[in-house]
Amino acid sequence: MKPIDPDFRQRVTNSFKRQTIMDLLGAELTRIDAGLVEITLPYRSDLCQQHGFFHAGVTSTIADSAGGYAAYTLFPPGAAVLTVEFKINLLAPAQGEKLVAIGAVVNPGKTLTICDVEVHAVKGGESRLCAKMQQTLIRRDGTEIDR
Repeated sequence: MKPIDPDFRQRVTNSFKRQTIMDLLGAELTRIDAGLVEITLPYRSDLCQQHGFFHAGVTSTIADSAGGYAAYTLFPPGAAVLTVEFKINLLAPAQGEKLVAIGAVVNPGKTLTICDVEVHAVKGGESRLCAKMQQTLIRRDGTEIDR
């Protein structure tokens, strides 16, 4: 996929820094490519549900951002990205030292972009797919949304 904006990596990084939920969770951008973004979240007990697994809400949050930023890499400067909808399947307990969410654009569009997101739980060096998301995002041009 070919980005419109040659400075897409910096634009994504700047936007991610303004997303205070990522800071609250301790999530980090670990890869930014055209049409693909990876977010890593180290384990913390305060991000877990009653059995010690990452909470589904936390898993969904980093998946949503990974897909959203994957779409955003292909948007022009001045455009904003918003999630329209997503469907997530929780396939296995999100248990491990970290979660890695990988968002990839499936179908870039002028208005709507479809992304596929996988979340892997990494435990003892082994990666296990724990969630799969399909997501639709909307591009808003010339708005003040993403300032």
